[in-house]
Amino acid sequence: MEQYPLPKFHFQVEWGGARIGFTEVSGLDVETEVIEYREGNSPEYSKLKIPGMQKYANVTLKRGVVQADNDYFNWWNTVALNKVERRDITISLLNEEHAPVMVWKLKNAWAAKIQSTDLKADGNETAIESVQIVYDSMSIQNE
Repeated sequence: MEQYPLPKFHFQVEWGGARIGFTEVSGLDVETEVIEYREGNSPEYSKLKIPGMQKYANVTLKRGVVQADNDYFNWWNTVALNKVERRDITISLLNEEHAPVMVWKLKNAWAAKIQSTDLKADGNETAIESVQIVYDSMSIQNE
């Protein structure tokens, strides 16, 4: 059997037990910060580079505006009321059989920013809204 790279258009997002359809997920980035260190009596005239803390980018989720679907905004309002509801979010890249083949798990996520759609009188596009998610940690599984 030949191996092909996976297409990126077949995915699902689960947050707090509910599956919500999104058109785009971006920002699944993780970076390990570099610590530079050199002892005073080191014979080398350069610094050692040591792995430090991990740093995660904010994840942006975009979807079409759906009338009377307020779960999105209700979750964001928990931040505004100063009692943040943190959720674990699972983003899965799916194969042809709709089974997850790559999974990103975001731990203790909350909505930091909501962006509503732009409005244009001469536009012919679907109204798209987005939410920016921040979280404590991410795990990646390639199944």
